[in-house]
Amino acid sequence: MSRLFGTDGVRGLANRDLTADLALGLAQASAVVLTRGRAAEARRAAGRRPVAVVARDPRISGEFLTAAVSAGLASSGVDVLDAGVIPTPATAFLVADSGADFGVMVSASHNPAPDNGIKFFASGGTKLPDVVEDRIEAALAAPHLTPTGGDVGRIRRFADAEDRYVVHLLGTLRTRLDGLHVVIDCAHGAAAGISPQVFTDAGARVTVIGADPDGLNINDGVGSTHLESLAATVVRVGADLGIAHDGDADRCLAVDATGAVVDGDQIMAILALALADRGALAERTLVATVMSNLGLRRAMAEHGIRVLETRVGDRYVLEALTEGALSLGGEQSGHVIMTEHATTGDGILTGLQLAARMAETGRSLADLASVMTVYPQVLVNVRDVDHLALHDDTRIADAVREAEAELGDSGRVLLRPSGTEPMVRVMVEAADQSTAERIAERLGDVVRERLAR
Repeated sequence: MSRLFGTDGVRGLANRDLTADLALGLAQASAVVLTRGRAAEARRAAGRRPVAVVARDPRISGEFLTAAVSAGLASSGVDVLDAGVIPTPATAFLVADSGADFGVMVSASHNPAPDNGIKFFASGGTKLPDVVEDRIEAALAAPHLTPTGGDVGRIRRFADAEDRYVVHLLGTLRTRLDGLHVVIDCAHGAAAGISPQVFTDAGARVTVIGADPDGLNINDGVGSTHLESLAATVVRVGADLGIAHDGDADRCLAVDATGAVVDGDQIMAILALALADRGALAERTLVATVMSNLGLRRAMAEHGIRVLETRVGDRYVLEALTEGALSLGGEQSGHVIMTEHATTGDGILTGLQLAARMAETGRSLADLASVMTVYPQVLVNVRDVDHLALHDDTRIADAVREAEAELGDSGRVLLRPSGTEPMVRVMVEAADQSTAERIAERLGDVVRERLAR
């Protein structure tokens, strides 16, 4: 039986895979599992109920799914603080800031509008480890909490949710953004009501696109997965930079004044050097996943910064940050975690800090991003293969060694099985695009031949 929780909560086609019944059940199960902490026990001892923050992005299905989640929690004796439409990192922040026992975010992030998802945050605003998610999944089939009378939960509007988050974001800045012209692409998502306001309050001149959510247009041709409109707008209005969020604003990608893309690896390089300059990069270490560009590793080595690698997934980045008491990590996709200010990736925070580095140094984004050379990176997905046998095949291992010998120090190879489908991802980096493509296709052919189902 497959696991219900994926790499970031429970996600699927709304009203088919992710139904109101499932949302209700997950909420009831989470109430059983996530109200066992000391804070919740202290509340009960004082005659008060556990509290959860509930929020969503603006996609249309979030309305009925959030209603189901709130009903499940209240029927289980949990008071709900309904924060409405806010970014995922705002939900995490508000769980910690309000002292709530846990939080629930209804969002499918960068996925198209028909999809949706449910993700949970523990007390303190941190994502749940796999073992706790498994307990929630198991609790779906167990008896739920069924209080009556005055013990059932109440649902109240979290009236100052946005204001608290905005104040928090502005409080992270060491430098105002006066004089900078920023284009912000809100992906018709949860950032629309907050990101433009924050950048304006920080002193920037702001041009906004993708800020008219109607429940169906989230991520549709805009946002961090579609940078063309942002790049064109930056060039057209003569802005200094562009910031792109995804639907729930936990990611940030950028474009410079020429419209050239500045990806998550380049953003991490810029922020790592900014932190290192003021002695705030803990252990002079940056956490990145195995998919981060070779250029990032080389640039950091040149500046005496260690790069600690993790598996793909922001949860693994966060685990490494927490275990090592480190300050900065993230993914090439623009999911950047700055532990001084956040417990999860925060696209608005990342964009602010990137712009602040420009304001502080007086340098252009292109100049700052030039700290690293982006090596051509080719990804080939080999589908319908026995991906679980990948690391047991000696011919594939030989082919990888041959490719690594050919690349030498000017590239690298990464083969990894998909965690959700019968597919192997072949990634090759090289000094030039044609070499990367040639070697990636060659390795893909070997994988296809050896592991065909």
